[in-house]
Amino acid sequence: MTTIALVGNPNCGKSSVFNILTRSNQTVGNWPGVTVERKSGTYKKDKSVLIQDLPGIYSLSPFSLDEKVSRDYLLKSPPDAIVNIVDATNLERSLYLTLQLIDFGIPMIIGLNMMDLMKSAGKIIDVEKLSYSLGLHVVEMSVLKNHGLNEAIDLAKKDASRAEMHYDARLEASLSEISNVIKKDEIERYSLMSAFEGDFSPLKDELNEDQKNEISEIRSITEKIFDDEALEIVVNERYALIEQVMQLVAKDSGVSGSLTDKIDRIVTSKWLGIPVFILIMWLVYFVSIQTVGNMGTIWLNDVLFGKIIPEFLTNLMGNLKIVTWLQDLVLNGILAGVGATLAFIPQIFVLFILLGILEDSGYMARVAFVMDRIFRHFGLSGKSFIPMLIASGCGVPAIMATRTIEQDRDRRITIMVTTFMPCSAKLPIIALVSAAFFPGNPWIAPSAYFLGMGMIIISGIILKKLRMFSGNRSAFIMELPNYHLPQAWTVIKYGLDKAFSFIKRAATIIFVVSVGTWLLSNYNFLLHKVNSAQSMLADLGRLIAWVFAPLGFGEWQAALATITGLAAKETIVGTLGVLYGNGNKLTSAFSAHYSAAAGYSFLAFNLLCAPCIASISTIFKEMGSVKWGLRALSFQTAIAYMMSFVIYQFAKIFSNGFDFLSFFAIIVVIVGLYFIFRPSPKEILA
Repeated sequence: MTTIALVGNPNCGKSSVFNILTRSNQTVGNWPGVTVERKSGTYKKDKSVLIQDLPGIYSLSPFSLDEKVSRDYLLKSPPDAIVNIVDATNLERSLYLTLQLIDFGIPMIIGLNMMDLMKSAGKIIDVEKLSYSLGLHVVEMSVLKNHGLNEAIDLAKKDASRAEMHYDARLEASLSEISNVIKKDEIERYSLMSAFEGDFSPLKDELNEDQKNEISEIRSITEKIFDDEALEIVVNERYALIEQVMQLVAKDSGVSGSLTDKIDRIVTSKWLGIPVFILIMWLVYFVSIQTVGNMGTIWLNDVLFGKIIPEFLTNLMGNLKIVTWLQDLVLNGILAGVGATLAFIPQIFVLFILLGILEDSGYMARVAFVMDRIFRHFGLSGKSFIPMLIASGCGVPAIMATRTIEQDRDRRITIMVTTFMPCSAKLPIIALVSAAFFPGNPWIAPSAYFLGMGMIIISGIILKKLRMFSGNRSAFIMELPNYHLPQAWTVIKYGLDKAFSFIKRAATIIFVVSVGTWLLSNYNFLLHKVNSAQSMLADLGRLIAWVFAPLGFGEWQAALATITGLAAKETIVGTLGVLYGNGNKLTSAFSAHYSAAAGYSFLAFNLLCAPCIASISTIFKEMGSVKWGLRALSFQTAIAYMMSFVIYQFAKIFSNGFDFLSFFAIIVVIVGLYFIFRPSPKEILA
């Protein structure tokens, strides 16, 4: 099998190319770090070709995990050929990685992507001169128009079949050329200078001791001649070569003022960036949860799972003479739990269609840029916001995306706060609370998103002022992709993927939890059939319900639903569906048992507390130790409890006046303000 690796900068369209070529469902993102580990898939037109999608990187100097993944792969298990995906709109920035890739001696094709956007921006690249300058085939590509992708792979396969590289022979040639360079007192062969790059050199692992000594001697002589560090010489000469190439191949058509620049003057503005972001996210949640998406949810709740399926199953089981307890299990256990959860699919689908449009158009990359202005005030950078954007889909890939953050302390902070963002599994809780307690209020659903965002900022401020997390923030440098019309199929597939993932969890975890909930809520410890209030589930629930009483939802049903959320957050609604009933029964029963303040407190706690078991296991893995994993979960749960406590108790103050717990809520706020505004370790030392 021929192996072809796709390599390129973040946002160059590499993962989109991979998805089209392999018909894969891998994640496509418009921010760095979406592809944290390399992905593979077979070429759809030739099953003998294996395509590897490497993380988006700016260089092969392994300062971050994604750079190390790419470099180690190219060194230790090199592909037969490389297709270097280059963003034509950012050619100068992209060529540094290209020159590094040339040093590996692996057959390579340049896929010049986004040529259509380049032309619309009034820029021209002379492809023939670029090909001549680099000594490589250059293929014009457009992911949006599916142009040139197959041609690049076919050329790469041909080059791979003709090429046979041996590192030893190449090394000897390199040493000979370097010696000639020194005699001339000038550098002419930039690609061969990688021997000077030490730990970053693609030749490093192939050198024997004599060769290493010879290179060390040559490096020493070169540094004396040029009066500079060897690595600096290599970097400077690469950029000098890039400048020469750009002068040769880049032209201006005379058209100025691209649409991207005009839009960015507004959406990345210092004063308008944040208000525009708030307005857009408000519209996204309002449309998906309270208008368009809600129409489908109401129909599924009231008609499909409320009448059609129950009536069909009742008649079917009656005709088949199914025993009564099994009928009750199917209708009031499985259907009530799974149906109550599946009813929210339209809202999830619409939400991720809208988020997909924002991401695929290029706007979400601007959000990271805008949020960097806020994050840097408490010691983090826009890099920490990127996993939070991913967390709107699922916490697991979001936590893994923190691998792109170089500083361990910043990475740990990001892991600890990332799951505060409402993922797809939390969406049914948001929708349930909105429908049960605040029907018609357009701010409740969006407020859940902004609550998560606000707690991330507050938590970041608090954590960064602890000595174990203090220090300089990671640098955040990011190329903003040009705006373009989203691909319809990419956006629809994104929404469908999230919907099917939700259905899959409903068919597994929620199904099991619903059956267990029905069983435990219908029998006591003597296995006698009883009503739910006398069941073993009620007895277990009362043991923990007191913990949540100060938060307003101290009844055993809500307490148990919260605990089942550790398996998967969707099971919270499924559990309530079994205990209270499906469809309108659930919303009316939920609102009848709790006040609006308690309902929002319930939402806040389940939004912020320890995430599902899959995310928890990922936290432990990425933290690297049990101690740090427990710290993260303890912090998340403590923040959730205190925030819910303050929300409920302050709501009671405005409605019923002060009581004993009100003073504790005020104390919590005062202590929180102290941790927010107290000086950092750096300020104390100063």
